[in-house]
Formats: sequence, C-alpha cells, structure tokens
Amino acid sequence: MAIVALADLPGSLARGETLFGLDLGEKTIGIAVADLTGIIATPLTTLARTKFTADAAKVFALMGERGAGGLVIGLPLNMDGSQGPRAQSTRAFASNLLRLKDIPIAFWDERLSTAAVNRTLIEEGDLSRRRRGQIVDRAAAAWILQGALDRLRGRGSHPTRAL
Repeated sequence: MAIVALADLPGSLARGETLFGLDLGEKTIGIAVADLTGIIATPLTTLARTKFTADAAKVFALMGERGAGGLVIGLPLNMDGSQGPRAQSTRAFASNLLRLKDIPIAFWDERLSTAAVNRTLIEEGDLSRRRRGQIVDRAAAAWILQGALDRLRGRGSHPTRAL
C-alpha cells in the first residue's frame, strides 16, 4: 500500500478491518480507533515516544489487537494551509511506517485539533490541566479520526481537510 486519498482508504481495507487515528506529537502519539461501522472514533491510548522502530512496533501491535488495517494520521498544516517542518516530519513518519508494514495511510488536516479538544475538556469536562494533559493526545487522535470518518460518510463540513 501507500499514502492514499482519504476517499480511497475504506476500499483499501480488508473485510472486518477498522481504522486507527494518530495524533503525532513531539513527545507522544495519541491513538484512537474507529468502530467497525466507521461511524464512531474512540480515544484509545497515548504512547510516550521513544525510538521510531519501537514506536512503530507498539502502534502495529495495537492495530493487530484491534483489527485495524489502515491509518488516518493528523497532518499539522500551518494556518495558511502550507506545510512546515512538523508536516514534513509527519509525512516522514508515515513513509517510514510503510517501510515496515504494507498498510494504507491517509492524512487529515489537524489544524487546531488539540486546541479544540482542550477547549472542550475545559468547558464541558471541567478537567484540571493535569487531567487534560493525560488525555488530550488520545482525544485529539479521536477528533482527527472522527473528522475523517464524517467526511467519508459525506457529513464533513470542511472539504479541504482530507489531504
């Protein structure tokens, strides 16, 4: 497989496989999983980043446990839509994953996902900064994956967010 357009991602999955969403941070990787119907994204876990090979092995192990056959990775674009160093790093991470395992990967514009999740956790969850820090990365991964799932179902509100 390779990097695919979001619209092509479901057709790249085997029957009974689902999707994982990744929010790549400098220190952590937030992970979310979609249900088998492709309707709901659920925060799963946050991995502390170490070396790439170890991180990839953990992601692949979790994918195997949950029956995930593809990835939606949040692409951190600049506010003007251009790609800076973080977006390049994310693309390199995806390319390196493909060297280890043949899976379909699509990108989703993640601009402001962490800010939106933090705002929701503060306003609706009334969570402390410490508690937010424990869950924000996996919640951001779910936010990214949910946006992609909604777009795939024709409910996405931002047609340029699928990359």
